[in-house]
Amino acid sequence: MPELLLELFSEEIPARMQARAEADLGAALEAKLAEAGLEHGAVSTWSGPRRLGVRIEDVAAKSEDVREERKGPKVGAPEKAVAGFLRGAGLENIEQAEVKSDPKKGEFYVAVIETPGRKAEEIIAEAVPAIVRGFHWPKSMRTGTGELRWVRPLQRILCVLGGKVVAFDVDGIASGNETEGHRVHGRGPYTVTGWDDYQSQLEGEGHVLLTRDARRSLIETQALALCQKSGLTLIEDKGLLEEVTGLAEWPMVILGEMDPAFLALPPEVIQLSMRTHQKYFAVEGAKTGQLAPNFIVVANIEPSDGGVAIAAGNAKVLSARLDDARFFWENDKETGLEAMAPKLTTIAFKEELGSIGDKVERVAALARELAPKVGADPDLAEKAARLCKADLVSEMVYEFPELQGVMGRYYALEAGSAALTPNPSPANGRGEQTEPDAPPSPGRGRGAGGEGLLSGLSKTDITQIADAIAEHYKPQGPSDAVPTAPVSVAVALADKLDTLVGFWAIGEKPTGSKDPFALRRAALGVVRIVLENEVRVGLRNIILSARVALKSKVAVQTLPNTQPDTVRQSVDQAYDAWIDPSIVDFFADRLKQVLRDEGKRHDLIDAVFSLGEDDLVLIVKRVEALSTFLASEDGANLLAAYKRAANILKAEEKKDGKVYDGVPTPSKMTESAERDLLSAIEVETVEVDAALAREDFEAAMGHLAKLRQPADEFFNQVMVNAEKSDVRANRLNLLAALRAAMHKVADFSKVEG
Repeated sequence: MPELLLELFSEEIPARMQARAEADLGAALEAKLAEAGLEHGAVSTWSGPRRLGVRIEDVAAKSEDVREERKGPKVGAPEKAVAGFLRGAGLENIEQAEVKSDPKKGEFYVAVIETPGRKAEEIIAEAVPAIVRGFHWPKSMRTGTGELRWVRPLQRILCVLGGKVVAFDVDGIASGNETEGHRVHGRGPYTVTGWDDYQSQLEGEGHVLLTRDARRSLIETQALALCQKSGLTLIEDKGLLEEVTGLAEWPMVILGEMDPAFLALPPEVIQLSMRTHQKYFAVEGAKTGQLAPNFIVVANIEPSDGGVAIAAGNAKVLSARLDDARFFWENDKETGLEAMAPKLTTIAFKEELGSIGDKVERVAALARELAPKVGADPDLAEKAARLCKADLVSEMVYEFPELQGVMGRYYALEAGSAALTPNPSPANGRGEQTEPDAPPSPGRGRGAGGEGLLSGLSKTDITQIADAIAEHYKPQGPSDAVPTAPVSVAVALADKLDTLVGFWAIGEKPTGSKDPFALRRAALGVVRIVLENEVRVGLRNIILSARVALKSKVAVQTLPNTQPDTVRQSVDQAYDAWIDPSIVDFFADRLKQVLRDEGKRHDLIDAVFSLGEDDLVLIVKRVEALSTFLASEDGANLLAAYKRAANILKAEEKKDGKVYDGVPTPSKMTESAERDLLSAIEVETVEVDAALAREDFEAAMGHLAKLRQPADEFFNQVMVNAEKSDVRANRLNLLAALRAAMHKVADFSKVEG
């Protein structure tokens, strides 16, 4: 059976769009052939800087014939009904229809519509232009006088089936059997008849490696070999590897050198400059593990001199970039981090929430309050929070926004170092050696108002502050590490909580898939920080703390339920009354996301959350204990007993119009099974309370399990709906007592199964 080969050849396709476009093209062509009923074999795709391609094997010569029977009206039906049937079936008269008989419905007309199959060439000639015209690119352009929009100007369409051209036209571009190779080493054009011919010519004389896998593998292999030969280690960067895979049709890896003097810059600056502006890979010394004065560049040409000229040219360009970076670095150090901080008041955060400077004030207050809860020094947490955003006004972060926080750490260490002298002084209040104050250099170690935040601190204190500045944005994604140092934890939590509570207060909540302020990421970050550091805080309490900090810093007219002329007392009352339960639910959803990723059941999370518990660490422990308990035979049977009791209570409470309070009277019990169940509930409830008080949830579940047997005996021996109303009410109260005992651990009504 014939093979279909399609290639769409254009000017350079952005690297980030190639893989998705390749997959979309293959899927779209498969869908069109399936819609037309044209059978085929395996589908393979490829993409590169200038082409997208699809190969489909064993394409059928034509689509299958289709025979359809369309049922019509009964024989003898009104003329209008018959006429409508004829029009819909495409028949000229009723004699062209068949008459069929049904034992129940009698005789009726049937139109037999036979649609002959179409040739594969016809189907493909319709499908490809439709796909090209409707193809989705994140960004596209229209060139010349045509209407076609493509990512870059489309130049050729190669489409052959069984070695023959499938003829069609797209916006003046006629399909053919020619393609082009590498611009320098083998432009062509090349006439092809199928995949084997196409691949051999392009990957041979044409100097084009067609598949992304082949180019990626070659780049990795050559880079590792070059590094090994030179005593270097390649710094892994999968994102950059994917990008350069889409930039070169015939990749050649070259090792370049840079001026070692640039290594005085922070390594993140060097790596980001290489990656962002030049698409270079950074390397380390194999023995030292430190950044080396070398780089790996991927060229799209096979140099005659082994890459010497290319390496030299790239080194020159990199030097210019790093010279700029060095200029920014020196200027920022001279300015000093604390001198940058006051400028944050000129940068808007959100109109209703003030400037970034206002946000920093709130975060500092909140970080100080959270510090004892996470084991951090309140003074250090507040100082770190006041400096955590300062690098946003630095020249380096203006050039490289990705380095926010990272550069703040370096500037804090620089300022702190300038504030120290080599002569030690007595230990400070935390038992650490400090150095006496010395007049710092201009702009270093001092704020705008005199004594600097970093003055008088030990090197250890300064390092904690610097690390907190770098880590307070973390985690920025599910795979990003969370901060673990106490000061870093306090500032990171404060920053995220302030953002969440602030946007909730002004009504800017995520809706559907829209989350322009990344509030889901912020809440997920809070959940992960709390869980992974086992921070014992009540969620509602820390939300309240963030709300209080917000109340004291936001303009009157932006507060909920107030008017611009409202006095401060009314503002305070409005904020004191404000606690939107949806923000707690929002955190609960993020917790469910984390636990689901760990394989835990969402219904068990609901069962624990329903108790009003908001200590996330305790919630997880309860969920784990509940999961283990319900997996046991006793747990499963007790759950069944609970469901039975709850269903009876639900029905009877609805009928009686009351809720049973769970206070049964022993003197009204006529059966031993009743008394045994009540006794078990009374004994085990005390034990459950004690176990919960010491947070031993496994023990609490174990005591609940002891209710299984008396509950089973009760249901086996006792009729709940007794004839005497007082006996019936007493038994319902006993079931309510069983329900209440189990609700001490979790709301079992939320548990599925």
